[in-house]
Amino acid sequence: MNTPDSLTDDARPYDVQHLRQLAGELITNVRELGHAGWTPATSSNFSMRLDDRHALITVSGRDKARLCENDLMVVDFDGRPVATELKPSAETGLHTQLYARFPEVGCVLHTHSVTQTVASRLFASQGHVRFEGYELQKAFAGNTTHEGSIDVPVFANTQDMAELAARVEAMLDAQCMWGYLIDGHGLYAWGRDMHEARRHLEAFEFLLQCELETRKLT
Repeated sequence: MNTPDSLTDDARPYDVQHLRQLAGELITNVRELGHAGWTPATSSNFSMRLDDRHALITVSGRDKARLCENDLMVVDFDGRPVATELKPSAETGLHTQLYARFPEVGCVLHTHSVTQTVASRLFASQGHVRFEGYELQKAFAGNTTHEGSIDVPVFANTQDMAELAARVEAMLDAQCMWGYLIDGHGLYAWGRDMHEARRHLEAFEFLLQCELETRKLT
């Protein structure tokens, strides 16, 4: 990880051993997503909760299919770098707002697959994608039936991350959700740990692809 050499492990404001364990898990999973083609051209960002004040997050502009420890950094829940001279991605606040709001959230995954990006454009005018009647709706934590519907918000893209974070916060107040799309951008998905976040991410990908395929037939 990118930390100043002048700081010993004991001097850092987090558990370094736990950090290294999370780093290994994050690197393995992000490389898999990179090889799947969901992180083109160094896009996307990924994070895991380190403790009740810090998160481990990927450094902006790195090849995610070849992610290594030097491509990771620690930030606090205000999005400020901790024990590193690197600057975090502009989208860091979209990760940390989830950790600060939900103590149970342990992992946030942001990807840019073709399916996610096309769906974000197609449904932008509606402001949401509705999943209804799919068996795989049960992949989302807390949902135990295919009956009913799930609305996935689609937010307009902007370079003003504070403004976007405020819109996300308002939607989090209005409904329970495990992810959202940004128009022309990609998908944010999260969970209580990496396993659950990956399950949610893959369920979103599958269901979005089903919606796109259905529209080809109508």
